[in-house]
Amino acid sequence: MKILHVVGARPNFMKVAPVHRAIAAYPQIWQILVHTGQHYDLNMSDIFFQQLGLPAPNINLEVGSGSHAVQTAQIMMRFEETVLKEKPDLVLVYGDVNSTVAAALVCAKLGVRVGHVEAGLRSFDRTMPEEINRLMTDQVADYLFTPSQDGDEHLLREGVSAQKIHFVGNVMIDTLVRLLPAAGRLWPRISSDLHLKDQRFGLVTLHRPSNVDDPAMLAQIMTTLADISHELPIVFPIHPRTRVRIASYDVQIKENGNMQLIDPIGYLDFLCLQQRAKLVITDSGGIQEETTYLNVPCLTVRENTERPVTVEQGTNILVGRDMALLREETQRVLAGASRKGTVPPLWDGHAAERIAVIVTGLG
Repeated sequence: MKILHVVGARPNFMKVAPVHRAIAAYPQIWQILVHTGQHYDLNMSDIFFQQLGLPAPNINLEVGSGSHAVQTAQIMMRFEETVLKEKPDLVLVYGDVNSTVAAALVCAKLGVRVGHVEAGLRSFDRTMPEEINRLMTDQVADYLFTPSQDGDEHLLREGVSAQKIHFVGNVMIDTLVRLLPAAGRLWPRISSDLHLKDQRFGLVTLHRPSNVDDPAMLAQIMTTLADISHELPIVFPIHPRTRVRIASYDVQIKENGNMQLIDPIGYLDFLCLQQRAKLVITDSGGIQEETTYLNVPCLTVRENTERPVTVEQGTNILVGRDMALLREETQRVLAGASRKGTVPPLWDGHAAERIAVIVTGLG
C-alpha cells in the first residue's frame, strides 16, 4: 500500500509528523511526503522538518506564494502530475490551507481515495478562506478524521456518511506531548536570550488578514500590545506576512523596551515559550488548542473559532476585534482570575496511532 502525505504550510508539519511516524510502524506501507512549497521561508518550513523529526520531503512542488486562486491552481496542476506518476492508494491531507483543498480536489477528480486529518472543524464564517477549504475538502474526502466530537456533528449535519467519519482525537497534541520535555529544556537559554522570567511575560502571534491586512486594525492592535507591555512584557515572533504589513502601512510602534518583536522561531522554542507564558494572545487555530492542553490562558483576536471546544472546555476566550476587551481580559489574567480549562476527550497523544490503525486496514 502506498500513502502520499501532502503538506504545504507550517501547521501541517506538526500534524503530519505523528501520523507519518505512526504509520512507519507498519512495514507494509510505503509512505511518500509531498511538500507543495506553499510556505518556503526557512524559519517557517525547513526548521520545522528538522525539529519534528520528519524526513526530508520526497517531492517538493515548489509552488511558493500567490493569490488564493493562483496558489491553489498551481498546486492542483503540479500535484496531479505527482498522483499520475506515483499512483497512490491513499492521499492524506491536513488542516485547512490551500494545499489541503487543492490536493483533495485532484484526488476526487482522479478517483484516488483521500483522507482528511482534522476534518469537521467549522467557524461558520465563509469570509475566511480556510472555512471554504474545510467545507470543500470534507465534501470530497473518503475518510474524515475528526479531532473533537463537534466535528462529527458538523459532518453529519452536512450529509456526510457516518461510515466515513472517525473520531480519533487531535494529532497536534500528539506532537506537543512528544516534544514537550525537549522544549522545556530550552528555557534556560531562551529566558537568558530574551531576558524573561517564568510566568512573567505574554506571547503574541498574529497573521490573519482580518487583523493584519487592515491598516487601522493593525495599528490598534499594536498600540494595545504596547499598552499591555507596560504591565506584562510581550514577546512577539512576527509572521513574515505581519512584518510586511507593519512596514508597508508604516504602523508606528510605541517602543518602551517591554515588547520584543523577534523573527519567527522553531516549534520547540515556541512551545517552550507557550508553556512558560502568563498568557498567549493569538489569531491562530492551532495555538488555541495547544494552550488548552497546556492550561495557559489564551485570548484569541477573532470573532469566531473553528475550535469551539477550546472555549467550551479549554482556556480560550474570544475577544474579537475589541481592544478594550483584550485589555480587560488581560487584566483578569494578571489578577489571577483566568478560567481553568479541561483537556478535551482523546487529546491524549495517541490520535495518530488511531489513524494508523484505520488506514492500514484499508488495503
